[in-house]
Amino acid sequence: MAEIVLDGISKRFDDGFEAVKDMNLEISDGEFMILVGPSGCGKSTALRMIAGLEDITEGSLRIGDNEVNDIAPRDRDIAMVFQNYALYPHMTVRENMAFPLKLAGAPAAEIKDKVEHAAETLDLTQHLDRKPANLSGGQRQRVAMGRAIVRDPKAFLMDEPLSNLDAKLRVQMRTSVARLQKELSTTTVYVTHDQTEAMTLGDRVAVMRSGILQQVGSPAELYDHPRNIFVAGFIGSPSMNFLPATVDGDRAKLAIGEVPLSDELRAEAASAGAGRDLVAGIRPEAFEDATLVGDARDRGITFRAKIDLVESMGSEKYAYFEVGHEGVASKELAELAEDAGLAETPSGGAGQVVARIEAASEIKRGDDAELWFDATTLHLFDVESGQSLRSA
Repeated sequence: MAEIVLDGISKRFDDGFEAVKDMNLEISDGEFMILVGPSGCGKSTALRMIAGLEDITEGSLRIGDNEVNDIAPRDRDIAMVFQNYALYPHMTVRENMAFPLKLAGAPAAEIKDKVEHAAETLDLTQHLDRKPANLSGGQRQRVAMGRAIVRDPKAFLMDEPLSNLDAKLRVQMRTSVARLQKELSTTTVYVTHDQTEAMTLGDRVAVMRSGILQQVGSPAELYDHPRNIFVAGFIGSPSMNFLPATVDGDRAKLAIGEVPLSDELRAEAASAGAGRDLVAGIRPEAFEDATLVGDARDRGITFRAKIDLVESMGSEKYAYFEVGHEGVASKELAELAEDAGLAETPSGGAGQVVARIEAASEIKRGDDAELWFDATTLHLFDVESGQSLRSA
């Protein structure tokens, strides 16, 4: 095991495109670090530089005590797991898992012990003599992980290993990957486009955008204290709602009404300048059916909204409604909307808001419903820079 340190790492291709820009990241020994972001953000390029599959243009990369910029991939003592399983179809599970050890010239007894131990850890013992074609997608991915485990490397590098699996199997495999990493305590860098994977798997998450590291922190830190609009909009499902806002004294004027500000937000808004155009960020779970709020009502405001759609998820409901504004003009939100296929993230001018409410709510499509908003959860962002007022 070893720590991995990226010190001012950049990657510039021959055509001048800079895929990763001055990336500084310290990954502790035994840590599970997630690199997440939209397509083309540079996360896979960063992983490939750690693996040695891409040359580093600038900066220093250290694995353990050694700078590895000029060290070949095979000499870095890392193991990679890709989204395509890359198994040899003519070999059995046992032979696939043993292959890297045979290449390294390990003794037969050691190979047998390591393969059987990895198979037991991954619940593959009963499949050791089967061929990959006779396995399910999840089983094949576990074989690929087993092939990495037997090498006992300093670090695991995983590039979207679950993306080829169906939704239900991805959930099961997420649990397996998390449990396995904790048992092995091996430094792991895991690249994914799926923010749900990022939030459920990692000790810490690094959010990237256009080659630039936006924020690094625990899943809870990113969710509760996003540094900018991009992180706020990318982390969370359904994604954060964004509304235009102006601050007047101790209240923020939004399309849903005037919202009282906490002392902290009031001070942040005052430092930004009274009357200045801002962006308000509201998580879907900050809303509730006003009839179900009870004693918490004093923490927020109530307002009425015409409900366009209600989705019942079993344990909760999503209520969609329009608000009277022309949307938020933001390049960060436009980028998020494009990455989401204009499906989940509000784009400029859409004006749609989603509320996550209790399953007990009787709100239906077409209702003129009374909703409640918890004012203590409000986020405020600078409309020009996209930065959270808190981080500013």
